[in-house]
Formats: sequence, structure tokens, C-alpha cells
Amino acid sequence: MSNDIILSIGEATTLGVRALRAIGFPDEQAQVITAHLVDAALCGYRFAGLPRILTINDSPRTHEPRSPVSVAHETEISALMDGGNNVGYYAVYQAMRVAIAKAKKSRIAIVGMYRSQMSGRNAYYLEHIAREGFVGIHLATGTHLVLPHGGAKPALGTNPIAFAFPGPKDPLIIDLGTAGMMLGEIILRARTAQTLPEGIAVDSQGAPTTDPDEALKGGVFAFGGHRGYALSLGIQAMCLLAGSARAYAPKQDYAFMFLVFDPEVLMPRGEFEAALQDLVENIRSTPPLDPGEPVRIPSERAFRERERNRRSGIPIAAEVHRQLVALAERLG
Repeated sequence: MSNDIILSIGEATTLGVRALRAIGFPDEQAQVITAHLVDAALCGYRFAGLPRILTINDSPRTHEPRSPVSVAHETEISALMDGGNNVGYYAVYQAMRVAIAKAKKSRIAIVGMYRSQMSGRNAYYLEHIAREGFVGIHLATGTHLVLPHGGAKPALGTNPIAFAFPGPKDPLIIDLGTAGMMLGEIILRARTAQTLPEGIAVDSQGAPTTDPDEALKGGVFAFGGHRGYALSLGIQAMCLLAGSARAYAPKQDYAFMFLVFDPEVLMPRGEFEAALQDLVENIRSTPPLDPGEPVRIPSERAFRERERNRRSGIPIAAEVHRQLVALAERLG
């Protein structure tokens, strides 16, 4: 975009950490959160990058009391964790670390997290898991924004689901939301005065809208009609096991779940990696409908964008940059 500011990784990191510290995050948490946001921007997900700091600051829960992340229930292969009202970028990162540690010990782990919000890209956590040699599945649910099929009011979160598979070089990561558009992208479009595509959302009266502010008051549709709705409902039900109904009952809240396991619980690692490579290459070699658009493999575009943006810098909307600088300057 013509009104973009280009930041180096160092500049983006410094700005992010200073803005988060100005909000009230201790340095260690600010570093963890910023690393996630900068990586999202490097991978080409503008809405999931530094603009999320403004959303974190706007959330009333950010300014409510927080307590340390803790374990509410635990076995050798599982943990249910209380996020202590810490932002998900930090709390869910801790849940991921617990899941990896348990999988290293027992070869399989399942970890749930509740009483947290806003965790960012599922792919970020799953890449960490896959690069440790594990298969990972991640589910999440949150604030009600998505309409049930045939409904006029939101009753579901955007409810993403993601998978990661370790490979000899880079992992295969599949990360998708079950909403027609994710909350972070709608918020960014509202901040930058961009409209939504037709058919994505309704306003508070149930009328179709392309205004992101009105969509936030109304709701968005699940992708794929009744099929996306059914998948979203399944994810929301699974997240009950991760504690979504615990913290703010009777209204269900954010929750996150990791299933992590060593592929060798089912077959030798080399056999699995070879089979995965054959699968990917078979799909990649499929003749494309458009000769100019080869068949894409999930996660490869993000990895290429990351390498390109490491050299060229991270674009950020000038208005978002101005607001972040103003926030960071509170530190003096």
C-alpha cells in the first residue's frame, strides 16, 4: 500500500516491545508477544502483526488484574491450565511449552488452556511443535462472532483448527479459521477504513453489510455454509474440555487445546516423513487449472514471505505505525 511504513525486524521488535511495556506488560512477556507478532508480519499476515497491539490495548480484559499462568489439573500426559487472564500470545505459548515437554517425556500430550484471550496465529505454535519433531493439532474458540447456520445472532467463535507435521526440512502446517473472515482482519479493516467483501457479514439487525464496524456489532458467516458451521460447532465442543465454560460461566469463553505426539507411536519416523513427502509432491505435481497458478501447498507461501521480508522489511500501515509510536512514547 502507498501509505505503508517499512520496518526492519529490529525496528519492529523495538517498537512492539516498547508499546507493550507502555500498556503494562513486563519485559519478558512483551518479548514473547512481540516475537509472535513480528513473525506473523514476516509471513505476510498484516492483520496478525503489530496492529494487534492496538487491539490488545483496546481490550478491557488487558487492563484487568492478571495472575501467573498455573496448572489446574494434571496427569503424566495432560494438563488443564488457567491462563490467569494473561493475553493468549503469552499464556498459550506457555501451554505449548508444557505440551512439548510432556510429549518429550511420554511421546504424547494433550493440554488445554482457559481464562486467556487473543492468541494469534495457530501456525506459530505448531511450527515450534513440528520443529521439535512432533505432530501437532491445535483448536481454539473465543468471543462469539460467527452466526450458526440459519441464525441471525452470533453464537460461535471464529474457531480455528490447525495441523502440523514434521518434515526433513520445513514442516507442513495447515491453519484455517472456520469463519468467513477472522476477527483480527475485520478489526484491521475497521482501523484502516477498508470494506469487507460482499456476503461475509451482517449488521446487528441481520442485514448484509460490508462495513467492518457494523459487522463487529452483528456477525459473520461460517465458511462453507452448513459444513463450516458443523466443523465450528465441533471445535467449540472440544474446547469445553479445554475449560471454555470455567472462567466466566454461564457464558462460554476463550479456550485453547493442543494435541501433540511423536509420529513414532504409530510408525517409524523415516517412514512417515517419506510418505508425507510423497503426498506433498503428488499434490504439487497435479496439473493446474490455470497454467500460471501452480497448485499451492499450505505453509509454503508463508515460509517464502518470511525469507523475503527478512531482507526487504515489514510493511505496516502509516496510521497504525503512528498510533503504535504514540503508545510507545508513554514510556518516555
